Amino acid sequence: MSKDYYNVLGIGKGAGQDEIKKAFRKKAHQFHPDKAGGDEAKFKEINEAYQVLGDAKKRTQYDQFGSDFEHAQAGGGFSGFEGFRDFSGFANGFSAQGGPSSGWNVNADDLGDIFGGIGDIFGFSSRGGQGRGRQRKGDDIQVMLSIDFNEAVFGVEKDISLKKTVKCDRCNGNMAEPGSKIETCKVCNGSGRVLRVRRTILGNMQVQMTCENCAGEGKTYSQKCAKCSGAGVAQELAALKIKIPAGIDNGETIRLAGQGEAGERGAPTGDLYLKIRVNPNRKFRRDGYDILSKAEISFAQAALGDKINIETVDGSVKLKIPEATQSGKVFILRGKGVPHLRGGYFSGTVGKRGDHLVEVIVKTPTGLNRKQRELLKELGNA
Repeated sequence: MSKDYYNVLGIGKGAGQDEIKKAFRKKAHQFHPDKAGGDEAKFKEINEAYQVLGDAKKRTQYDQFGSDFEHAQAGGGFSGFEGFRDFSGFANGFSAQGGPSSGWNVNADDLGDIFGGIGDIFGFSSRGGQGRGRQRKGDDIQVMLSIDFNEAVFGVEKDISLKKTVKCDRCNGNMAEPGSKIETCKVCNGSGRVLRVRRTILGNMQVQMTCENCAGEGKTYSQKCAKCSGAGVAQELAALKIKIPAGIDNGETIRLAGQGEAGERGAPTGDLYLKIRVNPNRKFRRDGYDILSKAEISFAQAALGDKINIETVDGSVKLKIPEATQSGKVFILRGKGVPHLRGGYFSGTVGKRGDHLVEVIVKTPTGLNRKQRELLKELGNA
């Protein structure tokens, strides 16, 4: 009886190759026998369907003759295909350098996507280690940097030093001792990849792997760099001058692109992230772009009014206290706060600063003598 491979994969007859591959991966994930709820028989059937529909020639023949198309050809059809169904037909299915002599030719990326961590075990994972041109980017670095309150308000330049991986200055990152011979790898012919046969739960498969002779670089060296031992990178103490922008707040982070750890074999450098810690100030407190502080005034100043000195981040300024000022009254010093960090022409905050809010606290007199007490009584009865 003819099998409906389109129905097995859950696709229509007009499905393209991308849709077929996507359906195969989804079904393979769902019914893989090594997973909970897996179904080995269904998994074999899914793979059988993909072997036909994933091949343009076989698909055309299948559309003409159905799943019995194998027997419509002289010689009995596709050798090795039946062997796939019981996971035993691949023992001699591949040559070391050529293509398959029989059986199934597998794309390592497909298997890596389907089996995830299982692919790592058998050597066909598509994650990482892709050889030449896919070296791992350098690691990012995060550093905590403490600054004072006023430095956060107005910005500052800081000199910092940190030990990190940098490009080797002896070999300039090419891993060879200066003056030594650099040749194309004879094992992979400079590609950084080699073909290998791996026996897996699906049978023997031909997969691409990183060349062990050159570690995926595609080049070999008559003598490795004496300083970095051929790594191309070295641990050194790096000195950096960091510009902290005005208006930055506690807990915010500055990203310095390309200032992290050096990448492998010329791969991009990671980034440096500076997390800012603003030290507390005993006089000022920040609220967004505003600065808050308190000022004590005497009972007489509150009643009669006065001019007092207020300390701000810009220095001392005069604040007029009107008559009959009540304790807790807040006065606003316009433009004496924190500069807007992300000011722009469209937001209308170019050069704009927050305000300084001063809360006045009327200090209750203590230790009054007899005359002072009498005067206060008279004032209270007035």
